[in-house]
Amino acid sequence: MDRDFAHDFAQEWVAAWNSHDLERILSHYADDVSFSSPHIVNRLGKVSGEVRGKAELRDYWGSGLQGESDLHFTIEDIRYSVDTIVINYRNQRVRLVAEVLRFQDGLVCWGCGAYAEDP
Repeated sequence: MDRDFAHDFAQEWVAAWNSHDLERILSHYADDVSFSSPHIVNRLGKVSGEVRGKAELRDYWGSGLQGESDLHFTIEDIRYSVDTIVINYRNQRVRLVAEVLRFQDGLVCWGCGAYAEDP
């Protein structure tokens, strides 16, 4: 992991989200990805707050894209470590979010969304 990879990935990641193209978004994730978010509890009723595998991730994000026609992300900051990128961004509600993404073989294998309080 280096700065260029982190920056390029984050730019493509936000462009994919802003395009609302679910398959483009999912192309960054491994088939056996694990992802957690407090929204999983509300949207899918999974008390664990976690989805496992690309099929569950597709269900989760697909429902979100359908319900948020004005969805738009703006990157605030990008950080990286050995195998992890943190993308700090604001969503269409101006809410600050951190997306923490761990990589294996060039794809996200684990991730989580962490949300600040509403502005």
